Amino acid sequence: MFANTHRSIVFSTAALVIVLRMAAVAQEVQSISNPSQAAPATPSDAAPPDDDDSALVLAEPDFRVLNLPSTLRLPRNGSNFQLTHRFNGNLRQGSLGRNAGNLFGLDQGAAVGFEYRFGIARHVQAAAYRTAIDKTFQFYGKYDAVQQGASIPVSLSALISVEGADNFQERYSPAVGLVVSRTAGERLALYATPVWVHNTAALLNVDRDTVFVGIGGRVRVSSTVYVVAEVSPRTSGYRPDKAAYGFALEKRAGGHMFQLNFNNGQGTTLGQIARGGFPNSLYLGFNLARKFF
Repeated sequence: MFANTHRSIVFSTAALVIVLRMAAVAQEVQSISNPSQAAPATPSDAAPPDDDDSALVLAEPDFRVLNLPSTLRLPRNGSNFQLTHRFNGNLRQGSLGRNAGNLFGLDQGAAVGFEYRFGIARHVQAAAYRTAIDKTFQFYGKYDAVQQGASIPVSLSALISVEGADNFQERYSPAVGLVVSRTAGERLALYATPVWVHNTAALLNVDRDTVFVGIGGRVRVSSTVYVVAEVSPRTSGYRPDKAAYGFALEKRAGGHMFQLNFNNGQGTTLGQIARGGFPNSLYLGFNLARKFF
């Protein structure tokens, strides 16, 4: 099993590097073959707002839904920092008074995660994420291949990831997926995210895979306030407990996004989402993000 897992991690890491490098080369070739893109833009030939990766997208203001990825583009050399926080208190256990006495989980510790992502080329972003759950590191890349437009009904992003527990020393779980989104004006964004994850039953010393299809949405209810929800049912493979789900209220303030969320689990990586949430469980948490572009 170790040998199979080792080969999977090596293959996935190599594939990640190759995909990101090919995307970067493709962007460079496109710029060389089209001098008008490489030349400084004048007011008469400046790129339209729809082609500006740094422009605010009101219906899709963040790189995550709750835990699932979005199709939001990151401009080249731009970056984003995100903090995830999932408190340990189960709000579906105990009375309202007991939960209030624990500040609805704030007094019971939390699983904290940090993510940094960087735009390594146009429409190509790479990220590193570390969560306290099993001391897991996740490295992934995303190629935002298609953007919704007048003649294109959806946006498409390809995703490849690998994660490992104990500070990336064991239980490696490679994953590949696709993010499909559809926005309606400046008020609504809908997502479908099919993902295949390898080695999801590593804790049981069993070699299993999981396929899940994340479904999510974000509704802008005022100029800077959103309601968000997602669920990730497993369609095949290893699927213990319940499908992971969550809902949230979030606020945008300039380059900052603050999201107050509730989830039936504390998992935030693709492998943890594949393993699902827990029955009779609800955890308070938040995401805090800051763009640097």
